Amino acid sequence: MKHVLYLLSALFLFQATACFGEQPDPTGKEAPAIKAVNQEAQMVDFSELYKKGKVLVYFYPKANTPGCTAQSCSLRDAYAELTEKGVIVLGVSTDSPEDQKTFQKDHNLPFDLIADEDEKVTKAFGVPTKMGFAKRQAFLIVDGKIAWFDGSASTKEQAADVLAQLEKLQ
Repeated sequence: MKHVLYLLSALFLFQATACFGEQPDPTGKEAPAIKAVNQEAQMVDFSELYKKGKVLVYFYPKANTPGCTAQSCSLRDAYAELTEKGVIVLGVSTDSPEDQKTFQKDHNLPFDLIADEDEKVTKAFGVPTKMGFAKRQAFLIVDGKIAWFDGSASTKEQAADVLAQLEKLQ
């Protein structure tokens, strides 16, 4: 039964993320200076993180679903290389702090997961939502500006895509 629910969730999320439409490319614009809670219900100040280095803010529709797990685990597996290159990773979905914490623990994710239940972060970044689910996207922020935007972020290749962009930016 659990596998059937995962399959139905994955199918629903695929349909939901496939229907968002196009949006303007925000590359070159100031990154949103916003605060939101993480998986520990602690406030995270994005603008303070921007001052510390490059920040990857990636959005996913739902914690602990197949595509979102693949996307997050690709970043987990490349985390050492990303941090070597000065990248701070933040995952964002509209899940609760409790769901984000479970997701983080279940998959040993070494970075913060933002619980954007009120969709404040998704709106600030201009990420489309449908039925409460954020579209899968990624933003690389350098010096407080969006240096790269991935409007239809990959699941299994998210880390490779980010690393390729980091090479282009150097």
